[in-house]
Amino acid sequence: MKQLIQKLTETFSPSGYETTICEVIRKEIQLQADEIHLDALGNLIARKGSKSKGGLKIMLAGHMDEIGLMATHIDENGFIRFTGLGGIRAAALTGGRVRFMDGTPGVISSDRLTDLAKTPTLDQCFIDVGASNRKDCPVKVGDVCAFDRPFLDLGNRMIAKSMDDRIGCVVMIEALHTLKTSPHEIYFVFTTQEEVGLRGATTSAFGVDPDIALSVDVTSTGDTPKGSRMEVALGKGPAIKVKDGGMLADPRIVNWMIRTAEKAKIPYQREVLEGGTTDARAIQTARAGVPAGCISIPTRYVHNPSEMVDTRDVENSIKLLVALLSAPL
Repeated sequence: MKQLIQKLTETFSPSGYETTICEVIRKEIQLQADEIHLDALGNLIARKGSKSKGGLKIMLAGHMDEIGLMATHIDENGFIRFTGLGGIRAAALTGGRVRFMDGTPGVISSDRLTDLAKTPTLDQCFIDVGASNRKDCPVKVGDVCAFDRPFLDLGNRMIAKSMDDRIGCVVMIEALHTLKTSPHEIYFVFTTQEEVGLRGATTSAFGVDPDIALSVDVTSTGDTPKGSRMEVALGKGPAIKVKDGGMLADPRIVNWMIRTAEKAKIPYQREVLEGGTTDARAIQTARAGVPAGCISIPTRYVHNPSEMVDTRDVENSIKLLVALLSAPL
């Protein structure tokens, strides 16, 4: 599993440029899926099984894209100004390294700050790719990059640049590999452009038209010094979402997930996230409405160049998803 996590997290595919990660995931699932296709927005949709008595059409959504940066201006000295693709936190950028889609590496720095007590704003930051002037800068306006960080295995803890949401994709891939039988018709949907507005989930949910849905995504934790006041912590199991900044999970789905976790003796946490949301928000309001919930993998330092998860949480997320899919509701 860790090799798969490293492969997915070290792949560069910011929002709107998911072709590379899509091909990596396709190769991982092509032998287990009954049918695979891409829709118009590039969502990778894999169907497994068909409905039997008491079965439902279930959609699972994990987004393939990662946050990134897009060049907006190159000055006369070859320095690159940029905007964010997704939720970029300027405080986490200075000194960070990036890699453009053509392989060009760069480092992020900022204008000189007159007040060192303040962090730079996004418009004060720039990327240096080693160019001496605008003409020899290999980057053009509109080119995109992502954070450049290697995967780190710390035993029970793992760190990578794009756990959000490649770790959710890993959970879905491993569940697809592990699942033996199911009464349900299951659509494993690896979505695009989640970080810029849940766009892939919006179109794929309309196309799949599921009976119920689960997103598989990360959530923040409250277990760091003076961190957010929330109950989720690394190592205490997958989080079952009750609410986030964009949706209320369907209580029937929440109760189903809790019953399943308790029956299978899988540790779990209840999640209330005050900001942020997932693909479930878009799926919930597709067509005439879809009862939706979310399995959340606890993650420290979300939307930073180094995001941390616990190996045991990932393994238990896979177990929970397989248990949910293996039996009638």
